[in-house]
Amino acid sequence: MKRSIYIYDTTLRDGSQMEGINFSVNDKLKISKKLSDFGVNFIEGGWPGSNPKDEEYFKKVKKLKLKSEVVAFSSTHLIGKNPSNDKLIQKVLEAKTKWVCVFGKTWDLHTRKILKINNQKALDLIQNTIQFFIKNKRKVIFDAEHFFDGFKSNPKFTMECLRIASKSGADNLTLCDTNGGSLENEIREIIHKVKKEIKTPLGIHTHNDCGLAVANSLTAIREGVELIQGTFNGIGERSGNANLGVIIANLQLKKNQKIIPQKNLKKLTQLSNFIFEIANLPPKKEQPFIGVNAFTHKGGIHASAVRKIPRSYQHIDPKLVGNISRITISELSGKSNVVEVAKRLGFNLQIKSSQTCEILQKVKIMENEGFYFETAEASFALLILRLQKNYKAPFKVLDYFVMNFKNGEAKANVKLKVGNEIREYTASGSGPVNALDIATRRAVEKFFPQIKNIELKDYKVRILDSDAATAAKTRVLVESSNGMENWSTVGCSENIIEASWQALTDSLEYAIWKTKRAG
Repeated sequence: MKRSIYIYDTTLRDGSQMEGINFSVNDKLKISKKLSDFGVNFIEGGWPGSNPKDEEYFKKVKKLKLKSEVVAFSSTHLIGKNPSNDKLIQKVLEAKTKWVCVFGKTWDLHTRKILKINNQKALDLIQNTIQFFIKNKRKVIFDAEHFFDGFKSNPKFTMECLRIASKSGADNLTLCDTNGGSLENEIREIIHKVKKEIKTPLGIHTHNDCGLAVANSLTAIREGVELIQGTFNGIGERSGNANLGVIIANLQLKKNQKIIPQKNLKKLTQLSNFIFEIANLPPKKEQPFIGVNAFTHKGGIHASAVRKIPRSYQHIDPKLVGNISRITISELSGKSNVVEVAKRLGFNLQIKSSQTCEILQKVKIMENEGFYFETAEASFALLILRLQKNYKAPFKVLDYFVMNFKNGEAKANVKLKVGNEIREYTASGSGPVNALDIATRRAVEKFFPQIKNIELKDYKVRILDSDAATAAKTRVLVESSNGMENWSTVGCSENIIEASWQALTDSLEYAIWKTKRAG
């Protein structure tokens, strides 16, 4: 029997330390749901007590009833305190997670020069904290921070940190290459020595400062490590963390290790793109397995060979990870994706129908213009509806204008046609988008009272072509809710107000259609 390998995701905590990423509570909840559905074993939600956002996350995540174990992150207790009177430790307990991840310093450079304590005191911090959590019926993963650098500097002290953590009752000891500077042979040799003395299951946490995070993680697994920490898309501080998507694909497809349910592996590309979009980052096209260029071939010998025998220039079938093969001079179709998403939205499309082909072509045209439907399925539903001959939009936009004032206030006027009636309304708001939203609702709520309950949950802006400076094309993603369900819509234009307007009106139109359909 193959030994079990556990996936520990720290996208929401370590990944969020990447410059430019700022997950909202709602972002973290959405990502958690996706990770759990995908089959991740552990989701590190954040550090309770370090900020109000993480405290709110742990309160709300319980309502999702995830299949994954949600983990609260914690340091060892503060110097001069004990765990029972350390407010940060108490906040971790209040998160009420079954699992806690405690990190402690295992490199004497940090204990002596930064914390300015002796090595015995550092060992006491580890022991006291782990024992306290276990006394409070928590399972503990100990993150041995800077372990590999510490081992190279003072192996005696670093091993003693592991021994004390093990004796204190930690369920797993995760060895961290925090600076990302270790080479594969160093990872292999050090883990080999650790396993001779330590019987507690080991984990690995690597950073990518030498471009070796994935390779070092795979090496650690080969040496007997059972838990892999990392982030999806490799996001994280400095050069990032080990990319869990690439690790999972390698283990499952190359090593025949069952890491996640096999059927879920096809969701890997979608999950990667989802997290990029929520993080408001452009996808990494060259990402192995799941990047848009991972199975893209240009003209000439490669393209000719792939058309005849795909595996001649592809190491796996891209469908296994939810990706597609592409030849730049004639893109291969994605009709099956259209049919699958449409079915989820309640449409019955046939893969060989002309309607499906028309939808696919429309998607390609719009995505080439900058639209993105992966996380805006409400706009995709409207795209399908608008291509149906019998569909009539609930309202038609005739005109609008916006005035923005220096104090931050704005005034918007919208002119719409509902049936045979022309509706015009002017409203003030906190900024142009808010003013447009209010004016539009006022103009149509007489006919569609259900939109009174709709509220804006999130608003994201992405600059698509920064070389164009202030004339750059902008994509806006809006998330809305009626209190029972959330949906997202997208707009795209060189004019940020127009892009926002498209997303807002799509949101209202979708809500009206959903209500009529349900009724």
